[in-house]
Amino acid sequence: MDLTRTPVAAPTLEDVARVAGVSRATVSRVINGQRHVKPSLQATVMEAVATTGYVPNRAARSLVTRRTGTVAVIISGTEQEPDDELYLPGVLADPFFGRTVGSFIRALRPHDVHPVLLVADSDAARDQALAYLRFGNADGALLVSTHGSDPLPRLVMGTGRPVVVFAHPPEPMPVSYVDVANADGGRLAAHHLLDRGCRSLGAVAGPEDVRAARERLSGFRDAAARRGHAFVPSVEGGFTFDSGEAAATVLLEQNPGLDGIFAANDLMAQGALRALDAAGRRVPDDVAVVGFDDSAAAEQARPRLTTVRQPVEQMAAEMARLLLAQIDAGEPLVQSSIFEPTLVVRESA
Repeated sequence: MDLTRTPVAAPTLEDVARVAGVSRATVSRVINGQRHVKPSLQATVMEAVATTGYVPNRAARSLVTRRTGTVAVIISGTEQEPDDELYLPGVLADPFFGRTVGSFIRALRPHDVHPVLLVADSDAARDQALAYLRFGNADGALLVSTHGSDPLPRLVMGTGRPVVVFAHPPEPMPVSYVDVANADGGRLAAHHLLDRGCRSLGAVAGPEDVRAARERLSGFRDAAARRGHAFVPSVEGGFTFDSGEAAATVLLEQNPGLDGIFAANDLMAQGALRALDAAGRRVPDDVAVVGFDDSAAAEQARPRLTTVRQPVEQMAAEMARLLLAQIDAGEPLVQSSIFEPTLVVRESA
């Protein structure tokens, strides 16, 4: 065996540029994931990468671009117990969080940006997430926080990293966010129940400290009032199946004549269906039920839920777009994007 043979040099950016017929700078822009390159040029460069067998040196690239190629996805404000060993799987099993995280992954993948999931389920976990950002381990953060008292939106801003928040922040602050017109969704639910002939409405509301829950209930009551229903009773739930069942049970005990119920999310609507079944009330013959989200829970419910659709997939994709735009610009770009809800009619109303 000849041990003196000179090893074959690894392909370089110049080799890729020569095969692609473009400049080294163009190859560098494509390799570094910059998004201002024509799709046709990207395809040509990537074909040349495959032909030459070029392998980017990510460590060297990070030193040049000062980017990690990752973003932190921070989940905060769930209703589960943080010391439960099944907590993390439970978060991902929740229809809302599962749809959101899955949509982030799909939106970021084409840009060669990878999400790192951080669940801020305690003070210690929150501090760890903030330190992760502060020490430059991610280029930015996508924050999904569900409770109004959560300090994370402002604390994440304080790390100096770009951030986009799911839902309107709990207090005025210069941060980008994406939301759905929650009050309009509540109005859609009220009009649908009244249009189908319901005469006595009630609501299984979400937590009072959650802005989206307050807006959904407010919109529902506003639409009902405009059609002569001066009072709509409600019982607060916690966005979970069990809390929806418990709240609906109380609502029915206090208002036995109800024939239309709006629940602030699909999981609570599912719980309301069980409460109605236990009370011997048929759905939708005796009581019509409308949920909110159009999650997997709506299809799994029996009868299948009529619900207000929150376009989570499109909202998450827009969050990713806004964050990548901030990272590219190298400075905060404070923007908001509000999506319109739609009604999806199934069997429960």
